[in-house]
Amino acid sequence: MIDIILAALAQMFTLEHFLYLSIGTLLGLMIGLLPGLGGTAMMALLLPFVFGKDPGPVLAMMIGLLAVNNTADTFPAVLMGIPGSSSSQATILDGFPMAKRGEAARALGAAFSASLIGGLFGALVLTLAVEFARPIILGIGFGEMLMLIILALTMIGMMTGASPLKGLATCAFGLLLGSVGTSRATGEYRFDFDTIYLSDGISVVIVGLAMFAIPEIVEILRTRVRISSSEKLGAGTLRGFVETLRHFWLVLRCSSIGTMLGALPGMGGPIITWIAYGHMVQTTKDRENLGKGDIRGVIAPESANNSDNGGQLIPTLMFGIPGSASMALFLGALIMMGIEPGVGMMTRHLDLTFVIVWSLALANVLGAGVCLVLAKPIARLTMVPFALLAPFMIGIIYFAAYQVTRVWPDLITLFVLGVLGVYMKRFGWSPPALLIGFVLSPRLEVVLYQSIQVYGASFLERTGVQIILALIVLSVIVAVRVRPQRRALTPDGPHAPIGLGPQLAFLAVVTGCAVYVAYQSFGFTFLGGVFPLSVALVTLVLLGMIAVAFLRKNKASSYIFYDSEREFQGEDKPLYSDWHYQAWMLGMIGGIALIGFVLGIYAFITTFLIVKGRTRWYKAALAASGSIALFAFLSYVLGLEYPGGMLQWLLPMPWPFD
Repeated sequence: MIDIILAALAQMFTLEHFLYLSIGTLLGLMIGLLPGLGGTAMMALLLPFVFGKDPGPVLAMMIGLLAVNNTADTFPAVLMGIPGSSSSQATILDGFPMAKRGEAARALGAAFSASLIGGLFGALVLTLAVEFARPIILGIGFGEMLMLIILALTMIGMMTGASPLKGLATCAFGLLLGSVGTSRATGEYRFDFDTIYLSDGISVVIVGLAMFAIPEIVEILRTRVRISSSEKLGAGTLRGFVETLRHFWLVLRCSSIGTMLGALPGMGGPIITWIAYGHMVQTTKDRENLGKGDIRGVIAPESANNSDNGGQLIPTLMFGIPGSASMALFLGALIMMGIEPGVGMMTRHLDLTFVIVWSLALANVLGAGVCLVLAKPIARLTMVPFALLAPFMIGIIYFAAYQVTRVWPDLITLFVLGVLGVYMKRFGWSPPALLIGFVLSPRLEVVLYQSIQVYGASFLERTGVQIILALIVLSVIVAVRVRPQRRALTPDGPHAPIGLGPQLAFLAVVTGCAVYVAYQSFGFTFLGGVFPLSVALVTLVLLGMIAVAFLRKNKASSYIFYDSEREFQGEDKPLYSDWHYQAWMLGMIGGIALIGFVLGIYAFITTFLIVKGRTRWYKAALAASGSIALFAFLSYVLGLEYPGGMLQWLLPMPWPFD
């Protein structure tokens, strides 16, 4: 063990590891300034660029991103009252009123120092968990692993989305999406529409970008002009740091809440931070300033939302069960690099496990330090209109998606799933639940076959299986009774029927997909078709319950009718429909198909900046040229390729237009 720890420390403090960890941390901080995007989208964006590279630097970059996932998103939360990600919602309650009083620097100082302590606490707990959990992990059989995955899927489904039914149905739909491609038991091709592209399944990179990056960009473009409205921070950064130390006991309590709940799949950032905020309220005697700019209302959620990273890595590394969308992408990266989570991490890659844990702590120190020192210049970046950033981000996203298999269907699949993601977000169908279901689908199918082959039906008689089964039942009961209520759209309310027609159409499309999978499954062998057929039938039952709730139209089922469009009224209502900016992306794809990626992206960025960004044509052309130079640099250094168009197929073109 001593040799393993020394080897991990030696790798930790190499120049290469520290450099890539710093790069990942800075990338995470930069993307955290953009409301709603957060580290999940950046993780999905990073995967294709690092695929096939040395695992050491790749993991360092990804850990840097994970560590500051919920750090830089505090800037938009405090400065304008816009959550940089769902994890910063509770911070707004007291952080934004402080900013309006001219105390933004004090709020940011407290937030970043609390995040630093919370992140270090989570890393410490994770270090202890690695040592104490090893005997338990090595003693888990196929049956227990099967039930653990089902427990995770149940908790994730019940605790995400606008309703438990929608969350569970989305999780099941993710399992169906993950069954596309080769059967793990028989090698049969399933749901590939006789194409080579789908015979290997859909990439986790495409699903991650479609579920998180595309919907968030569309929503931000439709609803916001700037990331922030004011760059004035005032003074008091050091004072905020001192106040965090003065409330150190509160920081430790909320960090403990974040770590413990983070280890439970489905208990994502927003739930954890609200629980931490509620704990602070319940344990505070003088509450008159809470919600009006109390520093404790910033410290409590910020302590919890960074410590949960350590908690979420516990099931991810030790059992191969991701507790959140970002952890699902991290797990996908480990698998792509040939690193087996679970027993493999605790035996063959134990040194790598310690490197991940300690890198998490170091990245927290780096991230919080950068934010504290560079708070004012970073705040100025939030004044950039999002319409000026969006075309570059869209171009990078589609460029990254193409690197997965480097064939045109990558772009088409990203667009189609991106449309699905936009409407899922609008109607309260949980994107994290779909991504986690998608990532766990192959693992669940394999463990199901192994359990049946090794134990048969008797695996249900094992003590560990029965205990986990009882936990599944308990988690369902608890989730139904205590889950926070989302704003709902009732079909008979004063503003009905906003979004009812589109919701029914969306439900019909999802149901049609599940029916298709069930029908096609009868054409496979028993082992090849039993998994998708079983999941499809479960999905149809859940969708049927949702349809019944639609038809009942009573108060008890009103939560089913969630529609984010309901939250916008009067002047706040978006000017454009859901399809407006997706049509821009479709036009970009059409341009790439005609004249190739470089010329197509140049035309797209220039046009977008002129029309949507209200930029002068020569400035737009210059900015587009800069983006082309960046793509050329990435292509040359990383050996990446551009999607070609008809022009490239007809005429020989020089680099980088080939």
